[in-house]
Amino acid sequence: MLTDYHLHLRPDEDGTTFDRYFTAENVERYRAAAAAAGIEELGVAEHVYRFRQALDLWRHPLWTENGNDDLDAYCEFVRSTPLRLGVECDFVPGAEGRTAAMLEARDFDFVVGSVHFIGEGDAAVDHDGFDVWEAADADPEEIWTRYFDHFERCARSGLFDILAHPDLVKVWGRERPLPEGDLRRFYEPAVEAIIEGGSAVELSTAGLRKPVGELYPARAFAELVVEAGVPFALSSDAHRPEQIGFRYEDALALLDDLGVEEIAVFEGRRRRLEPLGARVG
Repeated sequence: MLTDYHLHLRPDEDGTTFDRYFTAENVERYRAAAAAAGIEELGVAEHVYRFRQALDLWRHPLWTENGNDDLDAYCEFVRSTPLRLGVECDFVPGAEGRTAAMLEARDFDFVVGSVHFIGEGDAAVDHDGFDVWEAADADPEEIWTRYFDHFERCARSGLFDILAHPDLVKVWGRERPLPEGDLRRFYEPAVEAIIEGGSAVELSTAGLRKPVGELYPARAFAELVVEAGVPFALSSDAHRPEQIGFRYEDALALLDDLGVEEIAVFEGRRRRLEPLGARVG
């Protein structure tokens, strides 16, 4: 089986409400693209900051600008389609209880947890408008440490079924400096936190569309995930139908090289493992 549990039915840069993209016709466009790639199961995971209910978690400027949709209307729409129902929910330190209440009140099939913002104001690792790297004295060691501190807290929280793009901090590639030395000093504590929290880890091809030009997570990180016995969930983080299954052959080659034969599949927030399939087309 091949799956994609991290897709969005509209582009990030489109500020319209979901009425434009959350239609049966648009869903069929995604399903057709998935069928062409041999992907059997799709799950939509819209960004939580698109919903008014998320403003109870955090009042970040991006969230207050975009939090216009109703989370329950979204769930109702997705339940009217063949898609699995998910949401991509940012980890907000200090809001764990409110996050749990919001998620547990809805019948999601899975919840994708992510870290984009790393404290000290509105700073984000992957957003030009809130760029943590914009300071002239930005220190890669300090930024990576902050990112992985947040990621470890996210992983340990137990709030999420899948941990998205676990080394997102590398997204800019050579456009931002890397910390010196062996990066496994960041990955190893992260894997310990993943084990404690019990989530699956996303293997995402989205990084191949970004300046970094590589999978999330990096191979050395993925090797530690496999050694720990943690399952992977496969995703493209598509925001358009043509991105479904994007370069899945690269992800499948890595999984084969690491000896991974099963992937995580979700329904009703219950995880099971299924034999890994092959991309077609």
